[in-house]
Amino acid sequence: MPPAPRPAALAAALLLLGATTGCSVLAAPDARVPGDPAPVPPKQVVLTAAQGLDDTGGARIDVVREGPDGRRTASGTLVWGDRDEAALTVTDELGTGQLTLHDGAIDLAYQDGAAKHADRTTAESLDPEAGPDPAGYAGGWMTTLVTDPGSRAYAMAQANRLGSLGGEQLAGATVAHYQGAAPVADYFGADGELSPQRLAVVVDWYRQRGVAQIGYDVWVGPGRQLLRLRETARGSAGTTVTTTDVSSAGPGDASPTAAG
Repeated sequence: MPPAPRPAALAAALLLLGATTGCSVLAAPDARVPGDPAPVPPKQVVLTAAQGLDDTGGARIDVVREGPDGRRTASGTLVWGDRDEAALTVTDELGTGQLTLHDGAIDLAYQDGAAKHADRTTAESLDPEAGPDPAGYAGGWMTTLVTDPGSRAYAMAQANRLGSLGGEQLAGATVAHYQGAAPVADYFGADGELSPQRLAVVVDWYRQRGVAQIGYDVWVGPGRQLLRLRETARGSAGTTVTTTDVSSAGPGDASPTAAG
């Protein structure tokens, strides 16, 4: 997924949608009072929420990945835009570590003192399952941790048509739940951020694991607030689900500036 927000691209997409909402899937398929305005299409809702999160410049993220290889978690703060920083506590097969990001440089140190270093282009080399190639692909876990969730939501909205699953309770509020799926190449290539060579590497990684498409879910709260993202990859070895919860950073969260 792309490492940085693209407010200009988001704004252009929103303007285009504003002129074509009549052809889109409705966000709320239930009956409505005749004469009332039509519900906003899911794609427009998600693009607006993605733009809104981009504009905040930072958030707390809580990420969980569960699949055949076990469970991984990460929690902490992520900052983007003028600053490019993160301070996350990560748990994986190697134990508990501290991941910091500052000006594109990534450091991951575990409790045993072993430290790993990378940058955005080689973030996947920090994955416990990474191969010897620093520019290889290892499933996108590390890339997810240092990527603005708004940018990922943008890619989800662009990949394919989103459908509405209606409202549900999340974080004490009634929120809208949207869902879609796209072939792997379409999903990762939707925003055009990956080079053809890099996209081929990613697609081949999933192909070798029998994953033909990526399922994705987006939860948007009142005020078009992006609250949760989920990516689902079903392959020959089983199903891997990655869930990212997004919220405002609290007083107990580490400062990316101090950690970086």
